[in-house]
Amino acid sequence: MSKVILVLCDGLRYDVAVAGMGYLGHLVERKLASLYKVTGELPSRSRPMYETVHTGLPVSEHGIVSNLVVRRSEKPNLFQTAREAGKTTAAAAYYWFSELYNHCPYDPVEDREVDDRALLIQHGRFYTQDEYPDIELFATAGMLVRRFSPDYLLVHPMGMDNAGETYGSDSPEYRNHAVRQDMWLAPYLAEWIKRSYSILVTGDHGINADGLHGGTTPDVRDVPLYLVEPGAPGKGDTQETVSHLQLAPTICRLLDIPAPTTMKAAALI
Repeated sequence: MSKVILVLCDGLRYDVAVAGMGYLGHLVERKLASLYKVTGELPSRSRPMYETVHTGLPVSEHGIVSNLVVRRSEKPNLFQTAREAGKTTAAAAYYWFSELYNHCPYDPVEDREVDDRALLIQHGRFYTQDEYPDIELFATAGMLVRRFSPDYLLVHPMGMDNAGETYGSDSPEYRNHAVRQDMWLAPYLAEWIKRSYSILVTGDHGINADGLHGGTTPDVRDVPLYLVEPGAPGKGDTQETVSHLQLAPTICRLLDIPAPTTMKAAALI
């Protein structure tokens, strides 16, 4: 059975990822993974890009045009599509994902931990603080894999975004957090590969030297995409530039489920 894990690293710039994430770089160097540059959709903000990644639609079509738009998703999305295909869904993520795909507004008591087959995110573990430790978030994701073996799992750490917005992208705190994030994630990636998961590691947006994002420049727009397919060789560093709009149809293809007709961009595989 085809299973997919999406690791959506908030605020992860392309150049910083390539320079600092050594285990992922190893997978690319040994052609166990494929590396792409993603030219992110606009605006380069979190909540709009969460919805773009999960619907395959630009903001002008899905309507989550800024972080200030707080409501449920109104378009076909990966969690909905997977559940309707009989798949099991899960997420270890910031609470904005709960608001987009489960309940809105978020209840920090009732919605923090959910296990409900009727929800779009059936097994959810959500946090509310931007400084929530990535190492704890990855452990939560590891627990979800071992306990529920979900077909689609979202893993969403905020550490890069928090470091970038606090110190700026041209800082040792931001650059070194990429090194640490890769170190913490590596053992889980190795385990998930052995469990035959397809894995995508990417970002929603980057960060500029002032600690901001939302604009159009490459430092806030360009993010990496590492793709690992179980039992299949990777392409190494493809030198290809792709779009955020291609992620949702690619994940549908990896899950072996039909993509909604709204997901019009070409899958990467």
